Amino acid sequence: MPDGEFILETERLLLQKFTPAHAGFVLQLLNSPAYLKYIGDKGIRTETDARKYIIGGPMLAMEQYGYGFSVACLKNGQIPIGGCGLINREGLSGPDIGFAFLPEYIGKGYGFEIASATLDYAKHELQLRKVLGITLPTNLPSISLLKKIGLEYEQMLRLPGDKQEVMLFGKQL
Repeated sequence: MPDGEFILETERLLLQKFTPAHAGFVLQLLNSPAYLKYIGDKGIRTETDARKYIIGGPMLAMEQYGYGFSVACLKNGQIPIGGCGLINREGLSGPDIGFAFLPEYIGKGYGFEIASATLDYAKHELQLRKVLGITLPTNLPSISLLKKIGLEYEQMLRLPGDKQEVMLFGKQL
């Protein structure tokens, strides 16, 4: 796996910027059962679709804002296992912390580890004052993780263009 630029490091993980070389991984992640159920179908069906998604999504966000969704890799072998990062979304007053992992890496503490480090990075490196989190009311694992990293429920809302309401969480940094 070609390396992207590293953003941060935890005990077990590295968070690095997405590159087009991550297309195979993105194809797998965005079509995993939990991603499709709780985040939605992005219509990514081929590695070409995945490369376009990476370039027009995470890479563009990094260029525009200095942050975005990034790939979480195991330190041991730099194996991509999921993603985490800050995402600007229309309809939100600040960046949203997002996270997603391949099924075999869910429930092992990786989400808490990388999301906690991302919040620390947001506060100390990016000097953000508040981070938001959104999730479907049925996504109990995400609700639990958002609470575990210190975000508190604020309200239900519907983002522009979405059919479903989501729960909005927030944390002052």
